[in-house]
Amino acid sequence: MAKKWIPASRVEGDASRQAHADFPEGTYEREISKEGFFGPAAFLHHKNPPTGWTDFEGPLRPRAFNLIGVNDSPNSPWNAPVVLHNNATEMRFWKLDAPMEMLARNADGDQLLFIHKGESELYCDYGHLTVRPGDYVYLPRGTMWRLDPSEPNAILMIQATNTHFTLPDKGLVGPHAIFDPAMLDAPEMDEAFKAQQSDTKGWTVQVKKRNAVSTITFPFNPLDAVGWHGELAPVRLNVKDIRPLMSHRYHLPPSAHTTFLSDRFVVCTFAPRPFETDPGALKVPFFHNNDDYDEVLFYHAGDFFSRDNIDAGMMTFHPSGFTHGPHPKALKNMFKPTKDATDEYAVMVDTRDPLEVGEGAASVENHEYVNSWKAKD
Repeated sequence: MAKKWIPASRVEGDASRQAHADFPEGTYEREISKEGFFGPAAFLHHKNPPTGWTDFEGPLRPRAFNLIGVNDSPNSPWNAPVVLHNNATEMRFWKLDAPMEMLARNADGDQLLFIHKGESELYCDYGHLTVRPGDYVYLPRGTMWRLDPSEPNAILMIQATNTHFTLPDKGLVGPHAIFDPAMLDAPEMDEAFKAQQSDTKGWTVQVKKRNAVSTITFPFNPLDAVGWHGELAPVRLNVKDIRPLMSHRYHLPPSAHTTFLSDRFVVCTFAPRPFETDPGALKVPFFHNNDDYDEVLFYHAGDFFSRDNIDAGMMTFHPSGFTHGPHPKALKNMFKPTKDATDEYAVMVDTRDPLEVGEGAASVENHEYVNSWKAKD
């Protein structure tokens, strides 16, 4: 049933009529909205930055984790440290520096691998793929797979628990906007895949179900398929193949950069794009209340223009329930950027249900992150 929102459309006091543009002089805009950025919204103009706190205590504080500091390098993905989780998703950060000695299979849901560092050969039921930094690798639930790295890997793992990943409806811009589905590469049953079938030593498959791992032993290599057909398969998509939507006169919300959908969360990709050119248009992310979604950002590469002292391999976590937005350094350039385009790659995960912090993240937390919004003298 379609929602019938409670309307109160009006303009009160000194306010812009257009969202994210033409602010009253000396003010800062804050958006309050329903259903992320898809429901009704109000835009308030404040005399001071809405993140100008002097102290912040309690569990809602913004948090940051330096995942590169995770030292575990398990051979199995199911031993990789859990970073964040809820009933709809599970995120792990996995460092792999040697060929997997077993096959993995996720029976809990579809699996998304984001390759942050390192190159690997991926072997799975469907064939062989080479994966490189910036690759998303989608593995349908139940796929058997293993990685054979040529150098140390660092991988963000995102699970769609008990459900699927799908592509977003791109609406009026059409199905080929942002990225053409033709850019999705499927595994091939090439010579490399056939050659690995000659390994007849006993193989084990580690199957994860309800966060418990069962081990199944075979006297042969289970990746012994000779062919397949159909419309379900793993795919690879690199962030450099993503062409962000852009509006020269309006700062688009993060939802415009959605790459994958699941039932209770979305995965978005921030990629380099030109800054808005209209003099009155906001050039940095707008302050907003994230009251319906927890927001997670994994910083992959580049210069993260809306954040200060954030490096590649770090993750920020903003629980729902408080206003957040750009750091003071970025605010100085909110209408006049210092360059023509952004230079960043980042993965955003917005979840409809609250996330819990796993031990893998808690061990590498930057507890001073909450203070990074304080104005510098």
